[in-house]
Amino acid sequence: MTKCYLGSLNRAKLAAVKEVFKGFEVIPLAAESGVKAQPLSDAETILGAKNRARSLPADGIRIGLEAGVALEGELLFLVNWGVLIDFEGNHYYAGGTRVPLPDFIKERILAGEELAEVMEDCLDRKDVRSQEGAIGYLTAGVVERKDIFMHIAKLLYGQFKRKEGSK
Repeated sequence: MTKCYLGSLNRAKLAAVKEVFKGFEVIPLAAESGVKAQPLSDAETILGAKNRARSLPADGIRIGLEAGVALEGELLFLVNWGVLIDFEGNHYYAGGTRVPLPDFIKERILAGEELAEVMEDCLDRKDVRSQEGAIGYLTAGVVERKDIFMHIAKLLYGQFKRKEGSK
C-alpha cells in the first residue's frame, strides 16, 4: 500500500485526508510549520503547509495542511492551504476557505492572539481546532473543519491523479 504522510496529528485534518486518500496508508506525523502559530497571510499559510510537507519522509507522498488568516482591506478572512509533494518532488498547491471573521475576533487576532485560542474562549470549550473549528462557528455548524480540509485534500489528490495519469 502506498504511503501518504500527513504533517499533522490534528484529528480533523487526519479524518479529511483519510476520507480522500482511500487506498493509501495515511500516516500522521507531527511536523513544524516553520511559521508563526497564527499565520497572518496567504503567503505565510502556504509556506507553513509547504514546510510541513517538506519535513516528512520521502518514501511516500507528503501532505502539509495549514489554516491561517489573511487581511484584505478591512476584512480578515479565515483561509486554508495545502501542499502535496509526490515521489518525484513535484509540488501541488490548493487553497480553499475565504470566510470573513467577525470584528470581535479580528481585533483579538490582530492584537496577537491565535484564532484557536480565541475560538476556545468564545465557545468555552477546549481543542476546537480538532473538532468543528472556527468555520463551524462561522457557519452555524453547516461546515466543519474536516470539511474545509477535505476540500483541500480533494484538490490536491485530483492534481496528483491528473499528473499520474498524464504519463
